[in-house]
Amino acid sequence: MTASPPPRLIDPPVCVWEAGALLGEGTCWSVREQALWWVDILGQRLHRYTPSNDARRTWEFDETISAVAERAGGPGLIVTLQHAFALFDPASGALRRLHAPEPTRPANRFNDGKCDAQGRFWAGTMDFGCAAPSGALYRYRAAAEGAAKAADGFGTCELALDARFPVTNGPTWSRDGRTLYFTDTVHGRIGAYDVDPATGVLSSPRLWLELAEADGRPDGMTTDAAGRIWIAHWGAACVTCHDPVDATELLRVALPASQITNLAFGGPAFDTLFVTSARVDLDAARLREEPLAGGLFAVRTDVRGVAANRFAG
Repeated sequence: MTASPPPRLIDPPVCVWEAGALLGEGTCWSVREQALWWVDILGQRLHRYTPSNDARRTWEFDETISAVAERAGGPGLIVTLQHAFALFDPASGALRRLHAPEPTRPANRFNDGKCDAQGRFWAGTMDFGCAAPSGALYRYRAAAEGAAKAADGFGTCELALDARFPVTNGPTWSRDGRTLYFTDTVHGRIGAYDVDPATGVLSSPRLWLELAEADGRPDGMTTDAAGRIWIAHWGAACVTCHDPVDATELLRVALPASQITNLAFGGPAFDTLFVTSARVDLDAARLREEPLAGGLFAVRTDVRGVAANRFAG
């Protein structure tokens, strides 16, 4: 028995931006701008899409940019660059590099990430070649007012999990914030961990879901207002919705691109699921079959999402 009723698809998916992203990722809905932030990791670009007027804007970087969260305590965003956390103000173009946690793993890069309810930014690393078991999960928190000065002058980076996954993805949380879901993409598994909301310490790791070969590989995830977990499927042209306790599949949404990467609810009522995709490694024949690969899609269901947590700094 599932903990919540299955959701329903209202309209078929629509490609709202034929961006041709090599590796679309990093979806984050901005309430204050009523726009979606997302990235092309390998294209080294940050995008902003405003549905109300179909406005699109892009910022280019000199290295990969992979995850994005808005700041509550300052202008702009906290992001992950290839090796470091950073602050970026799209209005001014100012970029401030923060902590780089893996000086001894130069072949790694940052991948997916988002903020928890306490305003800490969690982000995972991975092997750039998607093969070596070198990925870890970090949490970055702003220094408390009056606290000792942080090593980078802004915040503190803590190792949350030395997972040693070749490719890390997620994370997302249960609605009560006491369970963290984190993805081992290469091996097709999503783990669940107990998390202490006050400290962020993880415990009791267990397998939550393992995908069959035909279902591709699990990529980014998000949680809706009912606590259900939504998963992007790399290689299977779909997203799925699952019960948060027993992982029962509740809905499958087919998309016209095989490499589905990330997803987030947005729109004024949080009733639109925005989904990114990738075209990297698709040959000419595949691209003719998937002309929308690398595009940004919008999907309307009867589900409501929740506002993305902001970084506390």
